[in-house]
Amino acid sequence: MEGTFYMLMYRAFHAQRNYLRSYLGETGLGTGQPKLISYLDSRGPCRQRDLAEYFEIDRAAVSRMLDSLERGGFVTHQADENNRRADLVELTDKGREANRICQAHGREVEEAFVRGFSPEERERFAEYLSRAYQNIKEIRGEKL
Repeated sequence: MEGTFYMLMYRAFHAQRNYLRSYLGETGLGTGQPKLISYLDSRGPCRQRDLAEYFEIDRAAVSRMLDSLERGGFVTHQADENNRRADLVELTDKGREANRICQAHGREVEEAFVRGFSPEERERFAEYLSRAYQNIKEIRGEKL
């Protein structure tokens, strides 16, 4: 069982999540929130639906995370000029600073994952992960 890809991926995922979770207190963010602020920081203001679709999580979960982020001062909501029924979510300066901290810790865990890998192995590993993701999406009949 230890050598199955499923178990290896599961253990690797949880190891990185536990590593990063230990730094959440430093930012004031909760579980699942760093990915949202990273997306917002790199792509700018967006709708809640965009976040849910990108991360493949339900809109209600995104809504709860965004409510908490807004109460914490990490994001704001503003009316979408192109669609009056939708709001745009945007990072605040506090959100950008929290993302900077999260990204630094993310680079640490990423480097730990591939320590001892050659540049070619790192590139292949990234390609394998991308292909594995694409395979699962195709099996489920979903668009990438």
